[in-house]
Amino acid sequence: MSIEQQIEELRAELSACDDADERAQIAAELELAKAEFSEQEQHA
Repeated sequence: MSIEQQIEELRAELSACDDADERAQIAAELELAKAEFSEQEQHA
């Protein structure tokens, strides 16, 4: 799975999630994925 696909999946999970703890975990994963994507873009 590409990093772009992972980001889209995490965004979808985040929007569908009602549990605050799970939302926090997904949001953290999303931020890490976005940082990884940004780093890849800088080195491309």
